[in-house]
Amino acid sequence: MSTPVPNAALLPPGLAGAPPAPAAAAAAPASGGPSFAAVLSETTAAAGAPHFSRHALDRLAQRGITLSGQTVARLSDGIGRAASKGSRDSVVFVDSTAFVVSVRNNTVITAVDPGHMRQQVFTNIDSAVIA
Repeated sequence: MSTPVPNAALLPPGLAGAPPAPAAAAAAPASGGPSFAAVLSETTAAAGAPHFSRHALDRLAQRGITLSGQTVARLSDGIGRAASKGSRDSVVFVDSTAFVVSVRNNTVITAVDPGHMRQQVFTNIDSAVIA
């Protein structure tokens, strides 16, 4: 079976006839250890654990927010309680950290630590949970 050739009429201008770009490999961390995303995905690998968006991962790393298994479990419990009440988008407070969550997708959208919470406005939120 041969490799299909893309229809040049469906490609954006300037890309007709260009070979397909190679898939980018994930960059290994400079320290030789596992990346933050890899550690976080292992932590959240348990059934029912929330997913973290790229933005949330960036904010966790940028703000130095560490997540223990207990924190993720409490966050997951808070998301479950919000879901049981029919919430769609919620702020879940675990200790002093606020997690903005898409309840329907079980996805953390962003995280805000106490140092960055001053003068923050959370919009498009239909519930708040203290976990």
